[in-house]
Amino acid sequence: MVRYLIRRLLWAVVMFIAITAITYVIFFMIPTDPGRKACGQLVTPSCVARARHYLGLDKPVYYQYGLFLKRLVVDHSLGQSFANHQQINTIVGRAAPITAALVFGGAIFWMMIAIPIGVLSALRPRTILDRSAMIFVLIGISAHPVWIGLIFSWFFGYKLGITPIAGYCEVFSPPPGAACGGVVQWFYHMILPWSTFAILFAALYVRMIRASVMETLNEDYVRTARAKGAPESQVMIKHVLRNAMLPVVTMLGMDIALGLGGAVFTESVFSMHGLGQTLVQSLTNDDLPTTQGIVVFATLAIIIFNLIVDLLYAVIDPRIRLA
Repeated sequence: MVRYLIRRLLWAVVMFIAITAITYVIFFMIPTDPGRKACGQLVTPSCVARARHYLGLDKPVYYQYGLFLKRLVVDHSLGQSFANHQQINTIVGRAAPITAALVFGGAIFWMMIAIPIGVLSALRPRTILDRSAMIFVLIGISAHPVWIGLIFSWFFGYKLGITPIAGYCEVFSPPPGAACGGVVQWFYHMILPWSTFAILFAALYVRMIRASVMETLNEDYVRTARAKGAPESQVMIKHVLRNAMLPVVTMLGMDIALGLGGAVFTESVFSMHGLGQTLVQSLTNDDLPTTQGIVVFATLAIIIFNLIVDLLYAVIDPRIRLA
């Protein structure tokens, strides 16, 4: 297990260096002058020259990437924004909890929906329940999150008045003069974003869980457990679900990580200033350091979650440890 962990950690480091290098080169090739952006309204040749020297833009790209890695690893800094001259660590630190709350809450929502529907659909194939589940899967995969969010916001927020239409509430430290705050108001404002974010993934996971459970039910060890007289609940929990959940665990870690970068549509509909909205604003303002910082942060999150999934996979399936 220790050797497996060391291998995965080394592979995560290699992946991080490779992805950040590719990301840096791509941003280096964008046809814009960061020196002019850094000068703001006072664009003069001397200011641009000083800014380019300060940012290291007058050095070769490999030297600039080395400075970027040094600033990231040693100083733990993502740089400074061209738009408002704030530290990108501060910008990401302010936006990341909002996106994390959306993604993790949405993951709980979609698993609460997908597991019971997928298992029941697998146990009763070609019934009304199974066909209804497949209709839900088709709608969830086909409908765009923006459309779903607008429908939810109009129906539940505007027509019925059950939930807020948009906005986000801070949990622990709401700013002075904020309209809402606290755990209850935070949960109340997150119901519609969670539901919107969860629809697509819930549909995908219903289909995956159904196929995985149906395949596991036909395995020899399941038939042997039933032949030995094991209770059906024990067969389902110990033999069927534990093995059927292996691909689900793999996909869950990757989808949560990818959701950190793919929550922009839900954030746009419900006016949540998370990483997605911040990324869109930085692209609109040609704020390359902020854009690059968010991309690097999302990349690091994906690598970390994939590493966690690999370790959980080894815990769940002993055959991984033996290999």
